[in-house]
Amino acid sequence: VFTSAACNYIPKVRVLVESIKKWHPEWKIHLALSDEVPSHIDLKTEQFDEIHPASRLDIPDFAGWSFCHSIVELSTAIKPFLLKKLLEREDCAGVVYLDPDTVLFSRIDEVVDVLTEANIALTPHQLVPEVSLSAVIDNEICSLKHGVYNLGFIAVAPTDTGRAFAAWWSDRNYHFCRSEISNGLFTDQRWIDLVPAFFDGVAIMRTSRLNVATWNLTTRVLTGEAPFQVLVDGSPLGFYHFTGFDSGSHRLMMHKNATGNQTVQNLVNWYAKLTEKLSGDPLSSVPWHFGYFSDGTKIPSEARLLYRVRTDLQKKFPNPF
Repeated sequence: VFTSAACNYIPKVRVLVESIKKWHPEWKIHLALSDEVPSHIDLKTEQFDEIHPASRLDIPDFAGWSFCHSIVELSTAIKPFLLKKLLEREDCAGVVYLDPDTVLFSRIDEVVDVLTEANIALTPHQLVPEVSLSAVIDNEICSLKHGVYNLGFIAVAPTDTGRAFAAWWSDRNYHFCRSEISNGLFTDQRWIDLVPAFFDGVAIMRTSRLNVATWNLTTRVLTGEAPFQVLVDGSPLGFYHFTGFDSGSHRLMMHKNATGNQTVQNLVNWYAKLTEKLSGDPLSSVPWHFGYFSDGTKIPSEARLLYRVRTDLQKKFPNPF
């Protein structure tokens, strides 16, 4: 199992890691690091089995390529490159990706089971049609813009098809992992809409206990005591996706889509208190390595966009930092 994050997000990743250790202690945990580790930082105390800095993922022309991406774009772009490496390992029985802002609340053995028959497993943002026009706009149209399947989760088997998928996804992310909704791109996610058409053995996991998030709270009923006795439509909560937490959008949409649901409120409050404590960790203030020129000047987004579209600049400055 792996996740992807920069150094400053590692304190929050600990919540995910601890939940994996609790419910799936047999899994090996990897981190795709969209960053470089400063000399004064020691990550050996973190509970990852292995850490993979982006610069060591065998990505061609890495310096110029990494310059083209924002921190979110880079963190998503490197996912299939680590996926490829993990699928090639002799000790790999399957690979599960989970976003750094997800948390497990019970075992998810159905994911392991599905990989015995399927090559790729996906979870849709929505499982049933919305009823109100407001929810259609918020959730269904939003899925049409951002992607039908939520890439806070994906599971891939070490089969020929699984490896072919990882190679295809890597190639698409190498060239087009961009947050450009107007151009039909939303980092790594929109590409996955094509997966059921391109690859055999794609399992669409239509269980409401997986990948619960604000965009599907209108159609899933959460009950019970937070955090570890929450039920979703009567079944134990598998994992919850706390996306948009730092910006405040998570609470905004929670109040809109789950008004009056005390279980959801308590769950979100639990995560807020936990991550608030972790935000005081010195790691949280570590600057992103790829956010600055070598003289310490912050790189403006306009410079990244210009370099991305100007192949003459890419040739003239192979290391734009």
